[in-house]
Amino acid sequence: MARTPTTARPPKPTTVVLVRHGQTPTTGTTLPGRARGLHLSETGRDQAERVASRLATLAPVAAVYTSPLERTRETAAPIAGALGLRVRTERGLLECDFGDWTGRRLADLRRSAQWRTVQRYPSGFRFPAGESFAEMQRRITGTIARLVAAHPGQTVVAVSHADPIKAAIADALGTHLDLFQRIVISPCSVSMVVYGADGPVVLAVNSTGDDLRSLAPS
Repeated sequence: MARTPTTARPPKPTTVVLVRHGQTPTTGTTLPGRARGLHLSETGRDQAERVASRLATLAPVAAVYTSPLERTRETAAPIAGALGLRVRTERGLLECDFGDWTGRRLADLRRSAQWRTVQRYPSGFRFPAGESFAEMQRRITGTIARLVAAHPGQTVVAVSHADPIKAAIADALGTHLDLFQRIVISPCSVSMVVYGADGPVVLAVNSTGDDLRSLAPS
């Protein structure tokens, strides 16, 4: 007797909670990039504690991942503590490599001829001696894909930086990279995306004060 072929069930959806690191002494004034030694300011530490309290309501969370830079690790630490988890370092969550622009003042960069390209045509821009926006987007989306594959049906927290999170959200929304600068990602904001077999569903972007438990696919 012939056996009826079975159809493999798709993996259960995974919720990825993207958190930008808290405020630092240079937030809004310089482009720190991947430079080491930049820590959270007092305001940033307070933000990290508050976002940890918000994320504690999402339990159970399977894992907390972070970029290896100090400001993201210092943001992830209270989150992991509130959830009873350890922090896992993931290099794919790193800030964009700004190359020769690393450490430069934003006021000076805004006067440069290349700044308009950064804002209007980022898909065609590469930072001098650094990464292109397109490479950054492929890196962050590939990293998220690995986390989703490792945690089917679970919720994970990923602490990263503004531009990588913006690029990930643009990808989840099906928005071209040239429009990703229209997305705002504030310090210690929460963005949530559910990744399932039928594609991503964006639950929140740049959330800084909502009850996260109320967020669910409609």
